[in-house]
Amino acid sequence: MPEYIKHPLIKADAVEQRLYQLDLAGKALDTSTLVVLPTGLGKTIISLLVMASRLEKYGGKVIVLSPTKPLVEQHASFFKNVFKLPEEEILTFTGSVGPAKRADMWKRGKVIISTPQVIENDILTKRISLEDVTHITFDEAHRAVGNYAYTYIAEKYFETAKNPLCLAITASPGSKDEKIVEVCESLHIESVAVKTESDKDVLPYIHKKEIEWKRINLPDGMKDIKDLLNKVLEDRFKKLTEHGYPIYNQKYVSKKDLLGLQAKLQGELRGLPDPSVYGAISILAEIMKVNHAVEIVETQGLESLRMYMERLENEAYSKSGSKASKRLAEDLYIRQVAHRVKDCDLEHPKLDYVKRIVVEELENKPHSRVIVFANYRDTAEMITKALSEEEGIRPVRFVGQASKYKDKGLTQKQQVEIIEQFKAGDYNVLVATSVAEEGLDIPSTDLVLFYEPIPSEIRSIQRKGRTGRKHEGRVVVLVTKGTRDEAYYWSSLSREKKMQSNMKLLQEAMPARKNNSITEDFAADIPDEDQKTLLEYDGENKNIKIVVDQREIRSSVARNLDRNGTEIIVKTLEVGDYILSDRIAVERKESQDFVSSLIDKKLFEQIANLSRAYEKPVLIVEGESLFNCRGISPNAIHGTLASITLDFGVSLFYTRDAEDTAALLSQIAKREQVDEKREVNMHGKKSALMLPQQQEYVISSISDIGPKAARNLLQHFSSVENIMKADYEELLKVDNIGPKTAAKIREIVGSEYKK
Repeated sequence: MPEYIKHPLIKADAVEQRLYQLDLAGKALDTSTLVVLPTGLGKTIISLLVMASRLEKYGGKVIVLSPTKPLVEQHASFFKNVFKLPEEEILTFTGSVGPAKRADMWKRGKVIISTPQVIENDILTKRISLEDVTHITFDEAHRAVGNYAYTYIAEKYFETAKNPLCLAITASPGSKDEKIVEVCESLHIESVAVKTESDKDVLPYIHKKEIEWKRINLPDGMKDIKDLLNKVLEDRFKKLTEHGYPIYNQKYVSKKDLLGLQAKLQGELRGLPDPSVYGAISILAEIMKVNHAVEIVETQGLESLRMYMERLENEAYSKSGSKASKRLAEDLYIRQVAHRVKDCDLEHPKLDYVKRIVVEELENKPHSRVIVFANYRDTAEMITKALSEEEGIRPVRFVGQASKYKDKGLTQKQQVEIIEQFKAGDYNVLVATSVAEEGLDIPSTDLVLFYEPIPSEIRSIQRKGRTGRKHEGRVVVLVTKGTRDEAYYWSSLSREKKMQSNMKLLQEAMPARKNNSITEDFAADIPDEDQKTLLEYDGENKNIKIVVDQREIRSSVARNLDRNGTEIIVKTLEVGDYILSDRIAVERKESQDFVSSLIDKKLFEQIANLSRAYEKPVLIVEGESLFNCRGISPNAIHGTLASITLDFGVSLFYTRDAEDTAALLSQIAKREQVDEKREVNMHGKKSALMLPQQQEYVISSISDIGPKAARNLLQHFSSVENIMKADYEELLKVDNIGPKTAAKIREIVGSEYKK
């Protein structure tokens, strides 16, 4: 008979007592701890034990953070079933709960389970305070790197909480030392506790997990298509060399290598770059597209390639299509590939293996649950369709939320429903992309099938952990011989071994660091005077206020403003993204967003509105890839930037990243509010316009008419009244006024007003 946890805040006979969980929870109560435990061994129960102890000792609130809404829903259901607390004190926070309602719920909540983005937003907008939070659990803690919301929340928590303690839990923190250290540093971790499947106290709860690798030959017909694509690559590599950027390991070039070269080329676009840089960037874009097509042939199949080629063709002939996609669409070899793919009924042998393996599993164990993992949505669609044709198989496709051409994503509500239907047996095969790798509570999965290996040790471990949780499980990985499948296979194995080794070393080393920051080991060489200089900046932005548009909270600019001491006031702004004083408002555009809004013609409307409303409008272009977005001509971008400055009178600044943007905003706001003694005003107005400016303003308010076109019309007709009276043919006589603009003017001026 199993023994159960006994605690005043945990329901009797609800949680089985396991020694390894008690051991890990004990360590996590001593100090902020990273717990590494294989999937399916109860990381959430360790969190429960620590939370219950903290609530009993200190009271206050405890928080559990999990990356997705489905995971939040799962955790909330578990905690409501085991905590001996009123259900109204165990709350779920996601984006579907309104901000005002969350603020009210926060006051009465004891246990809050939330996505990190929601808590981050509520901290920034000051709807909540972490002062009385006595514990935070960071689920899937390996995400706590870079700008992910976990890092900011941990930072604010340890700044403001009276009794802070955190627990970070993951099955796979990664194989790279620097990533593990970054996770620990971001979450203020002072000790590491690791349990593996070979530990004596864990062994009784481990179920056998059989792992098979099935090696498959690539058919000759698919090799022929791959050869055609390789001819395109050879040609583009040659052209790249002619532009002065040779790639020497062409046969073994990886996506990482290509992205590295792309970053290097983008860095050379500053100032007045050599024209060959633009050509090299465009050729590299072609190489990356074709290289991806080769990977699809090798590892996915012709149906997936057919879908990819269709999207490529759609991109090439769309209005916003890049030069790279247009050139590829016209390439003789690419056209041959497209023709063969359309006419060829050959499919990757992996698909037959999938059908055979799944059919065999369900015939032998009719009540089994199976997960098939595929890297790409097209492949998931193909597998789902193929399996649905087999008797006794009830497959469902499980993908992320984003939608693109002919590929609709799933809402989080749909994802939760599918998981529940899979558990209930309405579906017996889940065909999933990476969205199903983390944390899904599907204890009865008997078989996990990898359509292809993946080089990431984190993702590989997460996938394997979907089986062998309550009983014996099986993992099958399909590998195409002589392709990048094999490279990914060896890479994943190597990284998994390295991760296990690193974690053991870190576990031994971390206790010595208790009460010390990891970076203190590296801070000893910093001269004292440098440290004092850094401290002098502390608090220099005190009393500086910046109004931030609600939509900008999603960026990391707001959290960087908060970090540097600037008070942020979140509002819904009709004009601009940031207001720094009664005369300065700022529109921020990331490079990709700048080009996108230029293509869809929203950019000039936004700039015009900014220019009309504020005396000193500012545009910040953030990022270093402005001239490498979607194949737009550099001359078009330069022309746009010139117009923004000269025609609209908008000050233009460039920043590297969100941190750089926040620093610039703070400096401008400080100059306005401290040096110039100006107030922050959401409804700033421009100084009174002179008559010609007012006339230009009236005409440029018509859709599709910019400042230059307005001046041309006024110079031609002499007055606003004459423009309004002009007919379609007269309007066409004006420079730069085409049929579309003339028709728009006549439609607005001559149409009957209907309320």
